[in-house]
Amino acid sequence: MGDAPAIPLSPEDKAILDLECSWIAGHTCKLVALGPDAPGVAELRELIAGRIAGVPELTRKLGGTAGAPLWVPDADFDPARHVRESPAGRPPDRTAEMDEIARLFGERLDRDRPLWAIDVVPRAGGGTVLVWRIHHALADGTASMRFAEELLWDADLQAGGGPSRPAGTGSPSHLAEHPDEARRRGHLAAFVEREFAGSLHRSPFDGRVGERRRIAVGEVPLGALHDAARGLAGATLNDAVLAVVAGSLRRWIERHHGPLGDVRARVPVSLHREGDDAGNRDSFFSVRLPLGAGDPVERLRVVAGETRVRKREHDAERIEGLAAGIGRHSARLAALVERIESSPREFAVNVSNVPGPRHRVSVLGAPVESLHSIAEIGLRHGLRITAVSLADRLYFGFNADPALVPEVEWLAEGVEIEAGELIGLAS
Repeated sequence: MGDAPAIPLSPEDKAILDLECSWIAGHTCKLVALGPDAPGVAELRELIAGRIAGVPELTRKLGGTAGAPLWVPDADFDPARHVRESPAGRPPDRTAEMDEIARLFGERLDRDRPLWAIDVVPRAGGGTVLVWRIHHALADGTASMRFAEELLWDADLQAGGGPSRPAGTGSPSHLAEHPDEARRRGHLAAFVEREFAGSLHRSPFDGRVGERRRIAVGEVPLGALHDAARGLAGATLNDAVLAVVAGSLRRWIERHHGPLGDVRARVPVSLHREGDDAGNRDSFFSVRLPLGAGDPVERLRVVAGETRVRKREHDAERIEGLAAGIGRHSARLAALVERIESSPREFAVNVSNVPGPRHRVSVLGAPVESLHSIAEIGLRHGLRITAVSLADRLYFGFNADPALVPEVEWLAEGVEIEAGELIGLAS
């Protein structure tokens, strides 16, 4: 490992690293739930030691300087420093289990070592949950799924069932697709209006973020939700994810704030291409979540219409190209655009959906019973929602500052209720 070359951090990776502070963690987190036959810490360390060569990214640590950081080999890499037993012991109930996971999520990764760690937490009902934190400067959601395939999943259960990596959705060349310059300018103006219009309402999750976190999880049947979305509105599974989130937010906001109009959701879009090994390769677009609509099918139709326009106009690629172009010409202007994009008036909540294994997987023979993803909230954004698939289930993770978003468990229950309603209406 010591002979491997140093690799400069990309501008995106460095920006993520710079965001971390005492009240914002820079990592993402995967919760891998295993049953009573789960392997222990020693077995996991041995497994990782034998497979780590397939994930060289996880053997590199930060080096270089603050102005020019590098990924450099950790000559003393030892899985024992990254896989550890939770000191809390077996929690008495599910609430205590989630409290321990939230506590671990709040811990910062050691920047003198490769930026990841797995904490083995006993589950209240038996078995364990692997709380796997990976710094976002090292990997986004898609790359994290690739790491899990290489490092944890048993190979014999992966035939045809590895992570569903996207084949790519194009490149910034889409910006030059329109031969008619006037029409092209019209498309660009529409894009700016869609993406930077902002909201007339203050986000209910807008506030000064503190250091405490509260985590909740939910799950819904993937195939049934997919079929319901298609049958009811000609919509996709991703549309259905946003629609059930909208319904859940509507329930929560009515309980805590009273009636509220629409909010905007930021939707990360993976720009990974088949076989690439980039740690971070994503963009985003924003969509309106129609919280004022009481009919779940109407919410689904509105969301599907919003995302259809953004996909057709390649908004995620436009944003990537715009950011890259501005960054090349003016660092100050790039910073200004970043502040505008990050404003709670631009979007109220970040909702991501990452494809996971298509079939059930296991770790050293222990079946993975559930797989949740938890992402960090942002400055003045007190709530973050993530979804990840595993075989025939879709798992939701909610991370919140409890001072800004009390009873986050309501939101997790809400997506299950909303998904059930859509599935029932389609039956």
